[in-house]
Amino acid sequence: MKTPMAKRGEVTPRWHLVDAGQELLGRAAARIARILQGKHRPTWTPHVDTGDFVVVVNAEKIRVTGKKEQDKVYQWYTGWHGGRKERTLRQVRERKPALLLRSAVKRMLPKTRLGRSMFSKLKVYPGPDHPHAAQRPQPLALHTLRNDG
Repeated sequence: MKTPMAKRGEVTPRWHLVDAGQELLGRAAARIARILQGKHRPTWTPHVDTGDFVVVVNAEKIRVTGKKEQDKVYQWYTGWHGGRKERTLRQVRERKPALLLRSAVKRMLPKTRLGRSMFSKLKVYPGPDHPHAAQRPQPLALHTLRNDG
């Protein structure tokens, strides 16, 4: 018996539309990362990008639990001396609401060239409008997907 392995040109990605209006941040990010990697397909292959495109709308309405709104801190370094910057989740949500979901998904993908390729297929928009109507994305309910394995 031979195990079928997907090849780069054989996989045709589909487009999914996710409404993040009432989703929890971490759970939504984990399920979106699974779709971007292609692990929802029976033809998943570790060294080939078998994932689909995901368009996320209403990212500004994504929920978090507990006191994460004021306790969770996003920090980065500018490259200058004393250039460490910090912002709370609430401050990030006010300035760039799509950044919350993008950074959560990015950290769940592989840290390789393949992971960067997968991440480029994620499109996040703060409001209900998106410019990808020509691709006819199919609505996808995240709460029906399971994260096994």
